[in-house]
Amino acid sequence: MSLFITFEGCEGAGKTTQLKKAGEFLRSKDIPLLVTREPGGTDLGRELRTVLLNKSSLNISVRAEVLLFLADRAQHVGEIIRPALERGVVVLCDRYADATIAYQGFGRGYDVEELLGLTNYASEMLIPDATVLFDVPPETGIQRVNGRVPPQDAPEGEDRFEGERLSFHQRVREGYLWLAEREPDRFYIIDGTGSVDEVHAAVCATLETIFRGKNVLSSHFRT
Repeated sequence: MSLFITFEGCEGAGKTTQLKKAGEFLRSKDIPLLVTREPGGTDLGRELRTVLLNKSSLNISVRAEVLLFLADRAQHVGEIIRPALERGVVVLCDRYADATIAYQGFGRGYDVEELLGLTNYASEMLIPDATVLFDVPPETGIQRVNGRVPPQDAPEGEDRFEGERLSFHQRVREGYLWLAEREPDRFYIIDGTGSVDEVHAAVCATLETIFRGKNVLSSHFRT
């Protein structure tokens, strides 16, 4: 049996760093694993990622932005995520449908109820078994973003969301916390303000809780 686990959080929350470290942790337990991301988990997604995240890209309306993210997700689920789950692989994904609700719904002001229906359609109703949400004050996240080195695979000017006003990031955080309150059995909130090692320790403990709770590959965590 497989598991689908997503990592979510506002800009600068540390989720991408923690996803990489979580992948290393699970591989050390000999757990069959696929690590992927949105947008950009497929060939189509990588093209869409350049358009969606590049600040110097064309002006994109909110509705068009929504549809582009949904196109990425539809391709990602059909080509990568669902086949991996059917093979019995654990899938860790950097952002998924909750990001659309938080960013385009709460952040951009797109109708949340409509978005919920659209995301269900694009994802073929594939809901994560668990979602790890890294929560940090938006001020902290933006400070981190401004002080970090861009990833090597980032297209030039990839900061269209990072460059938004603080009020935008506050709304995004509100969106994530609203989702976590709406589905408390799926969400695991981690305080992302600690050091990388402190947060990683919390992530490892959370993953162990998830695996044991779902009774999936829990024997891999026996000491």
